[in-house]
Amino acid sequence: MNQILDAILAPDSTPEDFAALTVPDSYRAVTVHKDEAGMFEGLSTREKDPRKSLHVEEVPVPELGPGEALVAVMASSVNYNSVWTSIFEPLPTFGFLERYGKLSPLAKRHDLPYHVIGSDLAGVVLRTGPGVNAWKPGDEVVAHCLSVELESADGHDDTMLDPEQRIWGFETNFGGLAEIALVKSNQLMPKPRHLSWEEAAAPGLVNSTAYRQLVSRNGAGMKQGDNVLIWGASGGLGSYATQFALAGGANPICVVSSDKKAEICRRMGAEAIIDRSAEGYKFWKDEHEQDPREWKRLGKRIRELTGGEDVDIVFEHPGRETFGASVYVTRKGGTVVTCASTSGYKHEYDNRYLWMSLKRIVGSHFANYREAWEANRLIAKGKIHPTLSKTYRLEDTGQAAHDVHRNLHQGKVGVLCLAPEEGMGVRDEEMRAKHIDAINLFRDAERSGRSNTAGTSESEA
Repeated sequence: MNQILDAILAPDSTPEDFAALTVPDSYRAVTVHKDEAGMFEGLSTREKDPRKSLHVEEVPVPELGPGEALVAVMASSVNYNSVWTSIFEPLPTFGFLERYGKLSPLAKRHDLPYHVIGSDLAGVVLRTGPGVNAWKPGDEVVAHCLSVELESADGHDDTMLDPEQRIWGFETNFGGLAEIALVKSNQLMPKPRHLSWEEAAAPGLVNSTAYRQLVSRNGAGMKQGDNVLIWGASGGLGSYATQFALAGGANPICVVSSDKKAEICRRMGAEAIIDRSAEGYKFWKDEHEQDPREWKRLGKRIRELTGGEDVDIVFEHPGRETFGASVYVTRKGGTVVTCASTSGYKHEYDNRYLWMSLKRIVGSHFANYREAWEANRLIAKGKIHPTLSKTYRLEDTGQAAHDVHRNLHQGKVGVLCLAPEEGMGVRDEEMRAKHIDAINLFRDAERSGRSNTAGTSESEA
């Protein structure tokens, strides 16, 4: 592995140099174990601790198949799906691996008693399998997390509709929280040259998800002038939605849970901000009954911020806690677009406000290759920026996942894999200098938060 790292760090390495490198037999990876899937039984979600379930261990390098690539991973990041995997919710991921393993002899590689997790990476191509022509050893890349087979006609208009669509590193093995990752070549995209390895690894999953959900015609199809309500607007997902709204000429109404998070939104350029903790919104009277008066209070507050207008789009991901309010406050003919349910999967809303006002609920899940490519292109052009706040070593991924699980973070949390330190891998210093304040926005907020408060836990929604 040291020879691989030396080649990556050397300024004059050629594709031939990388092709001549020996791929090791094993590599370090973050894993969960099948025989530990019941370790948290009887505990509440909040009590489940990723530090107890995530392992960093040596695992064999997988066989390289047609249309695939082995990538030396310099950096990765922690997403909520990594947290879900680590606490075995809503169910252990080994069922995904077992089903995938039945697809073909090659897919059988993924069905193992351990699961290498992680759905983001920035790194360097080491090897490509038969049929790969667009990428070669030595290419600096990032990867999006859509894994598809495309043997069915269903996926050829929108690859997210492929019956064998999976999220790499969550529903497949050999993910990005490791020193080496196995990906399909159509997951690869050029690494933005003005970013470090850890910065380039951070946007992947959440940036592409927000792009499809908000910008793409497969999602809300946001246009100039739209009022967009964004839950968790300073978080790992919402921070990209906020940037897309601002860059696209829309008006984000940012919902956050503290003044610190409100300040991050202001620094991104947002003006309409609702601190739901300070304003005391409680959308549920108890576990079983919602409070429509709180929906109405939220709607009134939105109109105060928009000059009397309701929202055209609600960017939904908290789920159960907020969904009734989201349906209510959307304007007549507007759209609620949802991609997750971090507060619970069973949503409840008053259907009268949906059907009688001709509103739409659109389900959105990650992004197809084209959408991911466009989202990455905007990063590379400096139109959208990483929201990386803090970086951990590979050995400390359990702590990183714990912090995300407990919402002790801002934006995205990165993980150094092969990269020995932060700040490496920048190829365009001139462009970086133009955007350095935006690149460091969430880091600066994290540093400021550490100097002012310590260990504060807040709800992301």
